[in-house]
Amino acid sequence: MNSEDSQLFDLEIKALLEAILLHYQQDFRLYSPASLRRRLRQALAQSGFERLSQLQDHVLRDGEHFTRLLQFLTVQVSEMFRDPAYFRSLRENVLPELSTWPSIKIWVAGCSRGEEVWSMAVLLKEEGLLERSIIYATDINPEALRQAEAGVFPLDRVQRFSSNYLAAGGRGSLSDHYHAAYDGIVFDRQLKRQIVFADHSLATDAVFSEVHLVSCRNVLIYFDQTLQDRAVGLFRESLVRRGFVGLGSRESLQFGRHAGDFELCFAEPDVRIYRRV
Repeated sequence: MNSEDSQLFDLEIKALLEAILLHYQQDFRLYSPASLRRRLRQALAQSGFERLSQLQDHVLRDGEHFTRLLQFLTVQVSEMFRDPAYFRSLRENVLPELSTWPSIKIWVAGCSRGEEVWSMAVLLKEEGLLERSIIYATDINPEALRQAEAGVFPLDRVQRFSSNYLAAGGRGSLSDHYHAAYDGIVFDRQLKRQIVFADHSLATDAVFSEVHLVSCRNVLIYFDQTLQDRAVGLFRESLVRRGFVGLGSRESLQFGRHAGDFELCFAEPDVRIYRRV
């Protein structure tokens, strides 16, 4: 793509994102430009259209096209107990402190298809805290939320899930928490009773509850600095004093607008856990 084509493509991206905001009230304008270009080129290649302006027409006139586009605009790559050291640190360092509260509220922001949500539920159950906990699982992608709420995953992913679970300090077998069915597994419905799935945008929505832990991993890296600051501001408003924020291993609160509101508690490979001061 030459320089002129790249400039036209960027203009079409701006027009598409403005149209999506006006029509669907979803705001992607402050997502990382490099990530947007890459993802929208992928979407365009699979759409069969030559230009984003053609894709935009279909997205605005057909909600199903918009839902399909969301699969490219939102991040859908995860696995259960991803970065096991993170969950081990939650088990050993964070949950003992949260257990002193009569009830515990946890927000998994940008939950995608639910791997982290179900991991959190398993962790809380094994620590004897699930019955007095509520997990808020939010995302802007309705299809991802539907899959997350179902709690169904293909069998070919289970070996990796189980390996991560054991590395995260699992107290038994991951199979203690799911039932095998056909070509997949379904997580125990007792876990689901403590999970609330909801649509929420870090770009446009406000705080909805006071929580003790926010887990938002590998989401901020797709935002520009302005949107990162907005999201972290929501986390700060949501957290109780001395509450915790867990981020992805490549993410940091060190240089943002709210850096002074948090202290780094645990920093080791694959672990970034902050406390609100």
